[in-house]
Amino acid sequence: MTEELEITSLLEAWRSGDKQALDQLFSLVYASLKDIADRHMRKERSDHTLQATVLINEAYMQMINSDISFNDQAHFRGVAARVMRNVLIDHARAKRSQKRGGDLGRVTLVDNQMGAELSPDVMDLDDALKKLAEFDERKAKTIELSFFGGLTYDEIAEVLGVSAATVDRELRMGKAWLTREFTENAQA
Repeated sequence: MTEELEITSLLEAWRSGDKQALDQLFSLVYASLKDIADRHMRKERSDHTLQATVLINEAYMQMINSDISFNDQAHFRGVAARVMRNVLIDHARAKRSQKRGGDLGRVTLVDNQMGAELSPDVMDLDDALKKLAEFDERKAKTIELSFFGGLTYDEIAEVLGVSAATVDRELRMGKAWLTREFTENAQA
């Protein structure tokens, strides 16, 4: 059985009440989730206190304790990206409360089209993505899957049900919007 079919089968088994299926699923996709988390953690500052393994484990615990019913592998990966984002945001909030606005996690956004590099803290990025989602949810979701989930263009396309060319366009436009948003906020 191919990995994708096995993942789909395990998702169906879990949906039907087989609690062991989620453990088998986690074992099967752990390497993939670790790659996603590692890619994301490389974007964080070097002294970030949250490690990729902790990020994965925390995301896993939140996913199994939720009432989410996964449709397929793409939906599973999309939810994993969202949960990882939430874990990172919660971690940044905890650091902020400990340090009263001190050394928050920073995420580097590089826009090769515009030659700009931004390093907003993860909380500011989360706020900006919420603002972007108010008028263009797909751009916000595309950026979330790329930056927080570490997914490739093809993986994002699968999760969103669009083409890789659409993902490329959404990311370029979303990054341009974020660049403008952070530039305007920095000048204010």
